[in-house]
Amino acid sequence: MATPLISSQEWIQKVQDTPRKAENFVTAFYEHSIGAICTDARLLRIPLDDHLVHRGDGCFESLTIAENRVLELDAHIARLEHSAAKLGIRAPLPYAEIRQIVLDTAKAGGAAHGSAKLLMGRGEGGLGISPKECPVASFYCVAAKGNPPDPGYWEQGITACRSAIPAKQPFLAQIKSTNYLPNVFMAQEAEAKGVNVSISFDEDGYLAEAAIANVGIIDKNNIFVLPHFKRALAGTTALMAKSIAETYMRTETRNIREEEIFEAKEFLLFGTGSQCVAITHYEGEKIADGVPMENAKKLQKLIYQKLIETGTPF
Repeated sequence: MATPLISSQEWIQKVQDTPRKAENFVTAFYEHSIGAICTDARLLRIPLDDHLVHRGDGCFESLTIAENRVLELDAHIARLEHSAAKLGIRAPLPYAEIRQIVLDTAKAGGAAHGSAKLLMGRGEGGLGISPKECPVASFYCVAAKGNPPDPGYWEQGITACRSAIPAKQPFLAQIKSTNYLPNVFMAQEAEAKGVNVSISFDEDGYLAEAAIANVGIIDKNNIFVLPHFKRALAGTTALMAKSIAETYMRTETRNIREEEIFEAKEFLLFGTGSQCVAITHYEGEKIADGVPMENAKKLQKLIYQKLIETGTPF
């Protein structure tokens, strides 16, 4: 049987009539080439000739929406600009306008809690690899609904393993690129091992990051320690955690070896959604008493408070 050939109007109708899983969570989205916001998730599409799709030539940011606020908006916009500059992508509109689009899209979506995803690609223009094919960069913003984590998430903590996937090279680690295959492999690895997250190390044995979050320790001397961000993306929440911790304890940024994790008083994971959560077991062994300890609890509350206080309402 021959593959059907249909008209453009029939194609458009099929797109409108085809159910999509995104309808269950996407509340609104913006596409720069159209220059408007839409709330019909069935129409959420990215052109296949955008190098963002077939080359992973682009960058992104994931933001949390909580209590009708976009959290750490300016920090994420600044990092998007940094990543785009590293890739040599010129934004198709001013970043001040991108900031407003995020707020307008979140407002149009109407979800008090959820997330926003910003994607900037090389743009439409060809199926090759050369950036010259793409005269104008692309930008997309997607708002989604969701629920805040259950309090038990922080009360119980999470588990982790050592990843077989090496830390990213410095020239890639500093870009929040849409080419996320190493992170995908890490997520698969954690699932296969029955833990929540896997943790990468560099070739010298130094701690790097989790698949979509930063990690740090409260070492045996009660010092809050983050690893250098040479082989990991500098997380906005990890940096906030460090600035908060500095108000009541000593902090450092330095190389961390694996053996220090087993000796640590606490092993912590940082992200905008997770804020600060204790990793209570690593490689099947307890960290300290194997339960969330004082700093994990304290930092989670203080981080969330600051995220809400500094969040941008819509």
